[in-house]
Amino acid sequence: MQITAGALLQSINSPEDLKKLNREQLHQVCDELRQFIVDVVSVHGGHFAASLGVVELSVALHYIYNTPYDQLVWDVGHQAYGHKILTGRRDQFVTNRKYKGLSGFPKRTESEYDTFGVGHSSTSISAALGMAMAAKYKKENRKSVAVIGDGSMTAGMAFEAMNHAGVADSDVLIILNDNCMSIDPNVGALKEYLTDISTSPAYNKVRDEVWNLMGKLPVGKRFTKGMASKLEAGLKGMVSNSSNLFESLKLRYFGPIDGHNITKLVDTLKDLKEIPGPKLLHIITVKGKGYSLAEQDQTKWHAPGLFDKVTGEIYKKKVDTPQPPKYQDVFGHTIIELAEKNKHIMGVTPAMPSGSSLKFMMEKMPDRAFDVGICEQHAVTLSAGLATQGMRVFCNIYSSFIQRGYDQVVHDVAIQKLPVIFCLDRAGLVGEDGPTHHGCYDIPFLRCIPNMVISAPMNEQELRNLMYTAQLPANQSPFVIRYPRGEGVMPEWRTAFEEITIGKGRKLKDGDEVAILSLGHTGNFAQAAIRELRSQGLNPAHYDMRFVKPIDETLLHEVFSKYNKIVTVEDGAILGGFGSAVLEFMNQHQYHAQVTLLGIPDRLVEHGTPKELHRECAYDAQGIADAVRELLKDKIQVHQTIAG
Repeated sequence: MQITAGALLQSINSPEDLKKLNREQLHQVCDELRQFIVDVVSVHGGHFAASLGVVELSVALHYIYNTPYDQLVWDVGHQAYGHKILTGRRDQFVTNRKYKGLSGFPKRTESEYDTFGVGHSSTSISAALGMAMAAKYKKENRKSVAVIGDGSMTAGMAFEAMNHAGVADSDVLIILNDNCMSIDPNVGALKEYLTDISTSPAYNKVRDEVWNLMGKLPVGKRFTKGMASKLEAGLKGMVSNSSNLFESLKLRYFGPIDGHNITKLVDTLKDLKEIPGPKLLHIITVKGKGYSLAEQDQTKWHAPGLFDKVTGEIYKKKVDTPQPPKYQDVFGHTIIELAEKNKHIMGVTPAMPSGSSLKFMMEKMPDRAFDVGICEQHAVTLSAGLATQGMRVFCNIYSSFIQRGYDQVVHDVAIQKLPVIFCLDRAGLVGEDGPTHHGCYDIPFLRCIPNMVISAPMNEQELRNLMYTAQLPANQSPFVIRYPRGEGVMPEWRTAFEEITIGKGRKLKDGDEVAILSLGHTGNFAQAAIRELRSQGLNPAHYDMRFVKPIDETLLHEVFSKYNKIVTVEDGAILGGFGSAVLEFMNQHQYHAQVTLLGIPDRLVEHGTPKELHRECAYDAQGIADAVRELLKDKIQVHQTIAG
């Protein structure tokens, strides 16, 4: 399907082209840009509502600032589609998030306009401040702008950056995009604070009058800039008790203003560009603006997949037979089953109740399941605090995001040997979100920590049983359960709970000459490979190890005693991962064998579908079969010679 941009948008191949337009034409540019995003995402998929909410801001920023010389940093990147389209990537935008195509996030290697790679939230202020400080040191008249959403503002890193920005005396502008949303509805005291500012009748009534007054007062000997600043602060304090949070951090606060009024945005940014020092502009936007269904259900339309832009029908895969559930949903329903039997169970997630499916427990047991906002560090230590009081906490964090709470995992959980249960969703290659979201590193960086139990289920039944095992009183250690994004393999998945012995794997089949040792969902790839190999007269054994720590040494002694050719398979980094643990065991016990390690190689894996990426990294069924054939190539050649 050919997707064509509107006439004005078609003429914009860089911000320089945008600057040639008169201000009245910007309204049409915004309309065409918004429609183009709808057209492309509805057919090709991607994140949706966030970029629609900042169409006007994207246009205004590139219209006023001298990008890429002026540094524009987008937080997270879900909102940067308009930015990409305006900066020379319009015709390539149909490849967004596709294999070998444009990244779904700003990426430094993709464009000089992408000043900072962003996939995890709350980094933009720190990065932009660093750029501003460098510009000041080098005496460059370069502006730095950070665009951050209110959801990202809940992270401690954002406050650390603002705290520094207030005293760094660098020319940085922070734009707070306030839409009361991250992916799920925003939570916490900051949301209430921002709501108070944006809805205060007194503040909004007086705000423009204050600004107008400040512009007309005769600044001179009798009325200094310092006096003007004090008058401005005093008036703000009179009309709103809440208006001093950012200014208490020594950031000049401007707003709130309508983030969908392109004329107001252009005028405001033009003025702020001339005001030196650290400052914050608060804009009010609607996530999904311009597409009514996305405005009404912003969580659903964050990344809806393919849909009919006219009817709003989100296309679902049509099948006639029952399908396996997503692993996240198995978690979401299983934790409720367990919590109904164990009153000490609680659930915690950092801003991903829908993505993790903890939302089911939050709806049914709101006093026992908590969304703490984009605060992974807090989520981990909160869970540790609950655990000290006898609670059995399931802390559900994406594998890629647990990195942000690593110190807390070590210091607050593992050292104290608290039985927090970490359910690491999206472990392994997640697909279209690419390297910022792949769950590559959790096995290496967790298995080196004392007191940790690290496990991975091969299917839905195993996930349920690992969750059941982890919450039993006998388990008094931190317990990690890692599982991939997407569907499992068992349509009939609501099986009875069975305790699994911690550190105990299982032999799925005996074989000849080669043993395949798999961890987690990759065991299903191994089974498919075995079916292919059987048709060629090859018969490898298969062991589902379940645990990488403690690893099943009894099973490994059996494997190394019977087989001298071994393939390990994992959906994680090879360096320091499950396969490395097997090699360490082999060395420790002085076994000798040919061992092939399959998993994520020592390089950044870009975006694509999980199937495409598993193939690229050669640990799909074909890759496993190829590895077995390579180990047995001498035998295969002999058979071929005899047959010939």
